[in-house]
Amino acid sequence: MHISDFHGSVTALSAESGGRVMAGATTHGVGRSTPLRVDAQRNLEHVLRAAREVFGELGYGAPMEDVARRARVGVGTVYRRFPSKDVLVRRIAEEETARLTEQAKSALGQEEEPWQALSRFLRTSVASGAGRLLPPQVLRVGAAEEDEAEEAAAAARVPQQRQAVAGGVPDLRVVGSRSTVEDEPAEDSGAGALLEVVGRLVDRAREAGELRADVTVADVLLVIATAAPALPDPAQQAAASARLLDILLEGLRSRTA
Repeated sequence: MHISDFHGSVTALSAESGGRVMAGATTHGVGRSTPLRVDAQRNLEHVLRAAREVFGELGYGAPMEDVARRARVGVGTVYRRFPSKDVLVRRIAEEETARLTEQAKSALGQEEEPWQALSRFLRTSVASGAGRLLPPQVLRVGAAEEDEAEEAAAAARVPQQRQAVAGGVPDLRVVGSRSTVEDEPAEDSGAGALLEVVGRLVDRAREAGELRADVTVADVLLVIATAAPALPDPAQQAAASARLLDILLEGLRSRTA
């Protein structure tokens, strides 16, 4: 068969298949496709793990180059999976917020005693390190919702909380200053579901007289965000988190409990 005849056959085959290359003609390419998909999945896992570590240590303002170095991939690989930093930040924020929501639901379902449920949620969430990745706007949303509820409440309801706000307690809208506004997750990131379930934990503990009357949902989220310091040694980090949380829990508890 002449070379010209071979070329003609390929041209005819391509025409019959609508211009597409038939599978049999690209055996080498097909054989390589499965390993490439496995590599792509592995790179994605490396990038997500690295992003959690970097953002947990440095905040959501950390550059994509730091994520790429931690993942041991080129920055181009990161951008192929996440076309902008905002997309990656939103992905991490959504996953960590969902994790906290599930931990709160689990505490509600497994602990009958209100204080034990709230304590379990705080200990689990702090130990998981998810608090370091809590989207900063969740604290702002929590503070805003508490303000709205306070304005609508009767004059006799939760007097201590109103007095604390009037007395100049720092506005929780500024919490999370490691990130600039541009670097924060722009969407809700599941904040509504988290605030709702944590609110149930707070309400139960408060109604049982075990939680200080002036403690809000935003306060509880602030504990999660601050009780998980990022230290280089895992053992030191676990010990520091446990000690700090013990102190914060004591501060949250009602004096009469």
